[in-house]
Amino acid sequence: MRLRTIARRYASALADVAIARNEAREVQEELNAWQAMIATSYELRQVIESPTIALEEKRKVLGKLIDRTRPRPTTANFIQVLLQNHRLEQLAEINERYAQILDERAGVVAATVTTARPMDEVSQESLRAELAVLTGRKVRLLFETDGDLIGGLVARIGSTVYDGSVRNQLQQAKERLIGN
Repeated sequence: MRLRTIARRYASALADVAIARNEAREVQEELNAWQAMIATSYELRQVIESPTIALEEKRKVLGKLIDRTRPRPTTANFIQVLLQNHRLEQLAEINERYAQILDERAGVVAATVTTARPMDEVSQESLRAELAVLTGRKVRLLFETDGDLIGGLVARIGSTVYDGSVRNQLQQAKERLIGN
């Protein structure tokens, strides 16, 4: 089975439980912390990924980490299920899909906005409002900068790209001049 399908199934099951318990965003924050902890600890990754370490030993290590970090029961149980099913090393993909599912169920769409320079808060809110009208949904903006754009912005929502960059406008002008 493909990793994306597996990640979707785990994330969907977790979303069902977390939403029912009214703790979806808190669980998301805890999963983000666990993902960061695993990503930054070479030793922890080695324990999780090593086929030579017995599952019981892995459970002990995980149990100690759960005792130290004290996540809510939903998160702790989910992490233990991932370990049991040899899926903990795929936490990043599962967590990414979990965030997408929460957004989908809340009617939120994520937009990645690339600009030449950082935008001020007033411009960000104006853009958020325009994209909300355009999509008919609430919009969560993620910002990136790329000096090659010269000016303007590029917004990506799913597979749709809105390119209002100066670089794109110059390219279009060049193509019109060459074509004429």
